[in-house]
Amino acid sequence: MKRRLLLLVPLVGFLLLSGFLYMGLSLDPFQRDSALLARDFPAFSLSTLDDPEARVDESLFKGGEVTLVNVWGEWCPTCKQEMPQLLDLAERGVRLVGVDYKDTRDKGREFLDEFGNPFEVNIFDPEGDLGFELGVYGAPETFLVDGDGVIRYHHTGYITPEDVNDTIMPEVEKWQ
Repeated sequence: MKRRLLLLVPLVGFLLLSGFLYMGLSLDPFQRDSALLARDFPAFSLSTLDDPEARVDESLFKGGEVTLVNVWGEWCPTCKQEMPQLLDLAERGVRLVGVDYKDTRDKGREFLDEFGNPFEVNIFDPEGDLGFELGVYGAPETFLVDGDGVIRYHHTGYITPEDVNDTIMPEVEKWQ
């Protein structure tokens, strides 16, 4: 009898482990919440993409205006697909700040020349330091920052045309 129970222990353990792994497969990695929600935008001091001498810091987000901060890179194919939606948001009057993530100045400028530049400012983050502070694990990622510099919304991945109307614009309006 004891021997039969001992044989069932590995089977039960295997079934439990299989169940947990199966549940994990159904999780969407793009639906994760940022640990920075309701926190101040991280402190940083970086140059802009256009001017290596021009420095910007987190005070960029404390002017009373809601800002979408989009982390992008020339190397990112999805960023190219997302650019029409960002241009649309800029045309609607949404303030956008870009973070050129793990890129070179020349490639970043070429990207904007080819696909358009909806950004009021592009922060140049060649080492990914600001991206690391934001918890970015890939591009594109977008953060909504309220007028006091507090992160209020996080969008992981590509912003679809539907996301603009169904999610992004309502969030912008909510925090204005």
